Amino acid sequence: MTVYHKLVRDKIPEIIKKKGGTPVTHIADEKEYQEKLYEKFREEVEEFLSHRDPEELADVLEVCYAVCELQGLDPAKLEELRKKKAEERGGFKERIILEES
Repeated sequence: MTVYHKLVRDKIPEIIKKKGGTPVTHIADEKEYQEKLYEKFREEVEEFLSHRDPEELADVLEVCYAVCELQGLDPAKLEELRKKKAEERGGFKERIILEES
């Protein structure tokens, strides 16, 4: 048996059962959930950076939505914030590298 101690998607225990496994799980309290969610964010970003796979980027986005919910932030509000920053400071389309300031 492999030991994980990490946050997983809601349907993972059922998927493990269907494959003949016996998942051992518990429900995190608020503090543990927050810690594990931020660990999951870091994990998913690292996986995306390692593999550059769109599925990994989708995982990053899923965790972003979960962080929004945790912090009581509507994802639409996050998009508004992103657009506002893009209007004020620009995006990354022009590929500008700042050498010195």
